[in-house]
Amino acid sequence: MHKKMAFKELLRNDVKTIFLNPLEFGEEHTVDGKKMVIIIDDNELTEREKRVKSHMDGIYKKQTLVYASALDFGPLPGIGKPVVIDGLTFIVADSINESGVYSLHLEANKN
Repeated sequence: MHKKMAFKELLRNDVKTIFLNPLEFGEEHTVDGKKMVIIIDDNELTEREKRVKSHMDGIYKKQTLVYASALDFGPLPGIGKPVVIDGLTFIVADSINESGVYSLHLEANKN
């Protein structure tokens, strides 16, 4: 007899087996010194970046959206917290826990 899984348990399983699966959407990166599978979605914020770019003395903010497993990442990072991905430092502009997947809106100064 099979044990029935609750919907939330099914979602947690889908985070790694489907959404963050390296054979599907995910890619391995080093985040805060720890290897994990994440999704970096630069296209999601492209239109917003075009409208909201901050210009100051030749510096603008590069924006990106990252999806990561809550279990792999650890505590949800707050706004203003630095996150280092593959050696590049970003600052959290917004963070949301979407059923076990963190959606992190990150910014970095570029010149």
